Amino acid sequence: MRRFLCRLEELADGAARGFDPEGPSRSAMFVVRRGNQVRGWLDACPHVDGAPLAWRKDAYLSADGRSIVCYGHGAVFDIDTGVCTQGPCVGQALKPVRLERDEEGALWITSPRAAD
Repeated sequence: MRRFLCRLEELADGAARGFDPEGPSRSAMFVVRRGNQVRGWLDACPHVDGAPLAWRKDAYLSADGRSIVCYGHGAVFDIDTGVCTQGPCVGQALKPVRLERDEEGALWITSPRAAD
């Protein structure tokens, strides 16, 4: 089942934004935009199963915007691969969420769960 997230132009370049395609309870996933590239990840730190990464709404990135950070555990993740490069879960990775972008620039997911 394909679900609409937002349009590409609604995401600032170099920013991240959380979404919960299943309802408004909390951000179950987030996306990071770098230019025309958009990556989707589950909002769950691999260090503590299911722990959300952001300390406040949409605060998924380091201060310089170059990495994803789990503010609860200090883990630092590569934006492109999701692999932890510093912190308590080095070598583990975030779970990706498959995104699709249509010709009008709309972003969609096919499942709110991790991509296989």
